[in-house]
Amino acid sequence: MRLVHLSDLHLGFRQFQRLTPAGINQREADVAGTFRRAIERTIALEPDLVVIAGDVFHNVRPTNPAILQAFREFSRLCRALPRAAVVMVAGNHDLPRTTETGCILRLFTDVGVTVVDTEARRIDFPDRELSVYAVPDVPGVRQLALEPDPAARWNVLLLHGEVEGMLPAHAAPLERAAVEIPKEQIGPERWDYVALGHYHVYREVAPNAFYSGSVDYTSANAWGELVEERQAGLPGKGIIERDLATGEHRFHHVAPARPLVDLAPIQARGMTTTELDRAIAERVEACPGGIEEKIVRLLVRDVPRHIGRDLDHKALREYKRRALHFHLDTRRPEIIRLAAASGAPGRRPSLADTVRTKLETRVLPGDIDRGALVTLGLKYLGDAEAIGLAQSSTSAVDGAAIPTPSDGGPGADPAGPSEHF
Repeated sequence: MRLVHLSDLHLGFRQFQRLTPAGINQREADVAGTFRRAIERTIALEPDLVVIAGDVFHNVRPTNPAILQAFREFSRLCRALPRAAVVMVAGNHDLPRTTETGCILRLFTDVGVTVVDTEARRIDFPDRELSVYAVPDVPGVRQLALEPDPAARWNVLLLHGEVEGMLPAHAAPLERAAVEIPKEQIGPERWDYVALGHYHVYREVAPNAFYSGSVDYTSANAWGELVEERQAGLPGKGIIERDLATGEHRFHHVAPARPLVDLAPIQARGMTTTELDRAIAERVEACPGGIEEKIVRLLVRDVPRHIGRDLDHKALREYKRRALHFHLDTRRPEIIRLAAASGAPGRRPSLADTVRTKLETRVLPGDIDRGALVTLGLKYLGDAEAIGLAQSSTSAVDGAAIPTPSDGGPGADPAGPSEHF
């Protein structure tokens, strides 16, 4: 018994103000193209079961092109895999806020998809000895007894929601409260497989419980998804293939229709406007394959307001023309509180902050490289702190009775060891 698990299609997702020659939002067309390739990969795998874990559409009332695209592709899927069972649950993006309004997903029952939208339901396939417990994103999920069917050989839990404690802060939804479900309630060990939807990055919850992730970058924080994918060593978006008999598991990468490129960030502290313009141009031109028609972000840290205001905006407009979308994400320097007044914004300066500020502002002879001086000064400071730490550790190991600042003896700094030099 092999299944394919996909989720969070978000058909109808729109972003940026670019249109195709047919007048459709370019990102909406991109997502539709990625979905089409995901269906093609699913058909090629020839599974016995296809589970779709919610958020088929990005909006409760999707656009006509999105509806037509979904109907066409799900029809193709059911025709190409006539012996496969196809089960879909509604996600929070699919469900209307009022019960009297029907869910658009019911449209797909006419092509052979089993749709579960208003309440959790067990779906049995006796000829396959299979039971699928389908749980959409509806109130009251935490009160459900999520139990497999003891009479079935294969039991699959299909659920759209947030497993408690599994998602990072940047994944918190913006438009509706998430369905939070304790892992103990799911009980992955009771099921042959748990197919989860709602979170947009492929992630393991248990050895047999997974979020398949979205098929394209359609969340409010796509750049956060890219960072998490890099940290996890993932190639990007895709679908899951799982053999219930052997436990063989494979994530199939499905390349998005349009690349997202997060250029290497720039640390702009101490840069002049001309130097920062040059650094931005170098990052853009170093982009593999160029930035043409891609979605690009360049993060620049520690940019004072007057530097950002005087950047070469003609060059920035040219980057925006070349890319589908170019975002120069400039971050102003962190506020460092020089006074100890209660309620003042920012943080107290560290010793390194103080040394850096003094070296960056003092008057120097014209033949001295200020940048090299700052770097050397901070290096000496780091070396001194390392020697002090090593001496403290040696004293502790040898049992010496010499008081140190942290011991509160003579010479202790009342401001704490972090302020002592």
